[in-house]
Amino acid sequence: MFAQQDYLKHQLLIDHREDGEMILSSGLTLDPVAQNTGEWLHRWADKTPDAVFLAARSGPGWRELSYGDALSQVQAVAAGLLDHGVTPGDKIIILSGPGIEHGILKLAAQYIGVATVPVAEQYSLIPDALPRLIHIAEKTRPAMVFAEDAETFARGLSLPQFDNVLKVVNGPAGTGMIPFDRLLAGTADIRAARDAVTPQTLAKILFTSGSTSTPKGVPQTHHMMCVNQNQYSGCLPFLKARPPVILSWLPWNHVFAGNSNFNMALAFGGALYLDTGKPVKGLFDTTLENLRMVKPTMSANVPVGYAMLVEAMREDAQLRHNFFADLDFIFYAGASLPADVWQGIEELAMAELGRVPMLTSSWGMTETAPMALMHYQGNARSGMIGIPGPRLEARLLPIDDNRYELRVRGPNVMDGYYEEPDKNAESFDDEGFMKTGDAVCFADPDVPETGLRFDGRIGEDFKLLSAVWVQSARLRLTAMPALAGLVQDIVITGENRADIGMLVFPDPQRGLQAGDDGTIRDAEYCAKVRSVLAKLAATATGSSNRIVRAIILGEAPSVKAHEITAKGNLNTNAVLRHRAEFVERLYDDSDAATILIG
Repeated sequence: MFAQQDYLKHQLLIDHREDGEMILSSGLTLDPVAQNTGEWLHRWADKTPDAVFLAARSGPGWRELSYGDALSQVQAVAAGLLDHGVTPGDKIIILSGPGIEHGILKLAAQYIGVATVPVAEQYSLIPDALPRLIHIAEKTRPAMVFAEDAETFARGLSLPQFDNVLKVVNGPAGTGMIPFDRLLAGTADIRAARDAVTPQTLAKILFTSGSTSTPKGVPQTHHMMCVNQNQYSGCLPFLKARPPVILSWLPWNHVFAGNSNFNMALAFGGALYLDTGKPVKGLFDTTLENLRMVKPTMSANVPVGYAMLVEAMREDAQLRHNFFADLDFIFYAGASLPADVWQGIEELAMAELGRVPMLTSSWGMTETAPMALMHYQGNARSGMIGIPGPRLEARLLPIDDNRYELRVRGPNVMDGYYEEPDKNAESFDDEGFMKTGDAVCFADPDVPETGLRFDGRIGEDFKLLSAVWVQSARLRLTAMPALAGLVQDIVITGENRADIGMLVFPDPQRGLQAGDDGTIRDAEYCAKVRSVLAKLAATATGSSNRIVRAIILGEAPSVKAHEITAKGNLNTNAVLRHRAEFVERLYDDSDAATILIG
């Protein structure tokens, strides 16, 4: 079990260049890297054939798939794919989320050189999101499409783009479909296809919408994914000491869960328990029930999930015991962990264990498979993203005092977007570093070994009329924790304006009702927002970080208008375009919906 003395000493190497530029790298070494994901599966099917690999809820307990059975089923499905005309180099679009059959299918495809394309479930379930699925289908031209349930995913399965495509579903099959069990009865000889899979073979394509409305395909090779797990274990050697046990609700079309969590279980002989709960009202009780049944060795979640968990553990001693009993590692991503939540985790851990498991974060992108930087040396605080992992180089280009543009290069970084030559030409610099668009700063400029802190998206910065630069993402990172429990999200405004404002999407659990003008004016709620903003304004150092006005929006972010991405993040530029009327009202001091902070 992880203990405080198990933190590694930092291994930061810095090459100082002219004009303040730096190249950061790691002195850590890598273990030998697996050639492909099938190598991992064979290793654990041989060493621990009866150990649990994947598990999904089934009634009061769990349906568990062992490593030995996983290998047998993966090989059978791989043969079934060849039987049905799916061949190496083809693509399979997967419409549904995490599931045992989904896991078997993606490993079977990778086993014979077929790439899977997992997409967000809402692309089939929400009519306004269907154009994104159409774009992906036309871009990848799949040989097969899979869904867990024919009825639930009928809208996606019925696309004209899938008319001449093999359709496979788990369970009752509709017209023109076959059941997954038929793939399990495969008999084709898979040896030649298996032997042809190399580290550079395409394993999957993950689509990320980023700040644009059209999703971009990010190729993931076997080598990118395999080396990334070794980069993790280089920073976190306890992963090799005992197999990880993970309970995760996160979707597999995202790199966080689909690569990091899934591959971490597979690479180190661990168990991945699939949580059908989510950190939202009505579904979080399922997560709590699962946590009373499973003792994780690592926890990977988003900040809102930890906020809800801390609250629940304060009231439930058994839940607290189960969560912490075997825990080595607490990892958060997606946003900074609010200080009160961080403190709550530490207090509960000390009460239960007398120590705090490693509590940390990292930085990565879909394009980096995902982990590139990690804070592994202890004394982490919220917002810290650490230093480069083994064989990853970070190029820092000065923006201003202690703020740098981040670029990365390494074996886990993609070579380019899928069939996007124009985009690729602008995505890499002349030294082969990928331009991330993110800004970073040193947590302590005098002690660079403490690592980097995320400092926002460069493209979201803007100037006020006074020509003062506003670092919008940094300001949002400050405001969001302060507004926790009040807002779902916010958008910072002020480009070519006299001062900074804020569009507010309130927390939907508050049940606030909008007026005919599309704004919310609930007196008690508005007073709470005003109070928080007044406290923030009182500590601001100038016009560049003082929010002086806000307006509360009654309409949730729109998928149709591309205001929300597949990851659930706001597309700031799309919101500002779609809500231009409300931005104008925000800067009208006479508008009754505008909250002004003196």
